[in-house]
Amino acid sequence: MQQLNSSIENHYHQPDLFEGIVERLKEQGVDLNNVSRNHVAGVDEFHVRGAEVSKELANGIGINDSRVLDIGCGIGGPSRMLADEYNCMVTGIDISHEFIRTAQKLSELIGINNKTAFIQGDALNLPFDSGSFDIVWTQHVQMNINDKAKFYSEIKRVLKENGMLIYYDIFRKNNEDVTYPVPWANDSSVSFLQTISNMEHLLMDLGFTKLFTTDQTYQAVQFLKNLFEKIQLNGPPKLGLNVLMGDSTKEKLNNILKGLEENKIVLESGIYKK
Repeated sequence: MQQLNSSIENHYHQPDLFEGIVERLKEQGVDLNNVSRNHVAGVDEFHVRGAEVSKELANGIGINDSRVLDIGCGIGGPSRMLADEYNCMVTGIDISHEFIRTAQKLSELIGINNKTAFIQGDALNLPFDSGSFDIVWTQHVQMNINDKAKFYSEIKRVLKENGMLIYYDIFRKNNEDVTYPVPWANDSSVSFLQTISNMEHLLMDLGFTKLFTTDQTYQAVQFLKNLFEKIQLNGPPKLGLNVLMGDSTKEKLNNILKGLEENKIVLESGIYKK
């Protein structure tokens, strides 16, 4: 398990990530004493459709004033959005030390660190008491987790009674594998795609109740096509997901688009109640 966790962390590692973001902000003429969430919006939500889909998820349920656990928080964009716009107290946890360090420093830079906290840790061994959170929020995370049963059982444990699981994830449609590299894996050694049906069975067995789900595949395809058109016209953004994925960004995103169009993978969001 430790070796697998190290491999996953290494996959996402970008050295001096916060410093690189700050340097790009300076190049754009941003006053570092007045950095807003909008200034870093292009980089701080590491999932298809970015902040747009995060707000859709938050608006889909009464999340205001909640205590939220953001599993796989990355560099903290959704956590800061929930804290800033919905007055939530948000704890983010991620396996990547560099992501957590960057998330902490960005929250300090933007001035939202009083409502956000970030911890490096393992989603299969959450360092929180049972019943600690109203909401567990997770986006594009379970693809890197092999032990799905443990993952969802830990989510159930830390949720309060009647607490909600909110997810937005990529799932395998059939037995065909995706073309690598993709944003969550350079090869199959750290990729553990499951079907939606498998997730549903696991959650139902744990006693969760499905409230609703939304097929996000069409929106994802349109988002990626529009993104490639913008890149073709204007080149890569100064502060976008390329900061997190490096030189292979275009190839990784193209392979997601290919997988969606070939019906190998799908995107779905949903809410389950404990």
